[in-house]
Amino acid sequence: MPLSLAAEIQHRLLPASLACEAAQFAVAGALEPADHVGGDTFDYVIDRDAVQLSVTDAMGHDVDAALLATLLVGALRRSRRAGADLAEQARQADEAMREHAGQSYVTGQLLRISLIDGKTEFINAGHPWPLRMRNGQVREITPEIDMPFGVDPPHTYRVQSLDLRPGDRLVMLTDGMLDRNANSLDLSDLIVRTRALHPREAARTLIEAIVDVNHGSLQDDATVMCLDWHGVGHSQRNADTGADLTDASAPSQTGRSTPGR
Repeated sequence: MPLSLAAEIQHRLLPASLACEAAQFAVAGALEPADHVGGDTFDYVIDRDAVQLSVTDAMGHDVDAALLATLLVGALRRSRRAGADLAEQARQADEAMREHAGQSYVTGQLLRISLIDGKTEFINAGHPWPLRMRNGQVREITPEIDMPFGVDPPHTYRVQSLDLRPGDRLVMLTDGMLDRNANSLDLSDLIVRTRALHPREAARTLIEAIVDVNHGSLQDDATVMCLDWHGVGHSQRNADTGADLTDASAPSQTGRSTPGR
């Protein structure tokens, strides 16, 4: 079945590759649009010194929501390519929304992780909190929440730090993953049960579970980004299996990374 116009726009906003692998991390995203597209997006970019991720959710449905998402993602990509830091990216995204989106808004999370020292920077713009799995236990991370992008009056977005350690799995999501029909699904338990899966498979499994409990008909987009943080000390890692190549039992091929946009 052909995609709706809104779904086509939404699809084109996603990164060219839905997964990326490097020595320090592996990340993958998955998105299942609602029956009436809800404006979710996810994005990532990797450069020499950092990996940056975003998950956003535009208000409304169908083409209006897809156009809002396009505006927000375009503003973020433009500022990243210009070398803006996380605070400036958020400022420009907020400014673009207020100038061009009327009374509409977009919630979102921005994350930047240094590939040199592992330092994290994080902004939450009115978005659901992320989940972190560490040592087989899942906890909700509870950073400070700022206003969504596009809400008057203009304000400063706080750049916070996330506690991210080697071996952690971070799950960033949208509120479609927390839909009222998902009450029967223990999301934290499912994250634990899928801990052995690569992020791309774990993300798809989480999405499929939400679709199942909603009997195949979503009222809101469901989006997940799954990040495995290996740490800056792992300079050799098999990109296919995630195995540490310093282990004598690991395959001998070198890792490779897939660039984002």
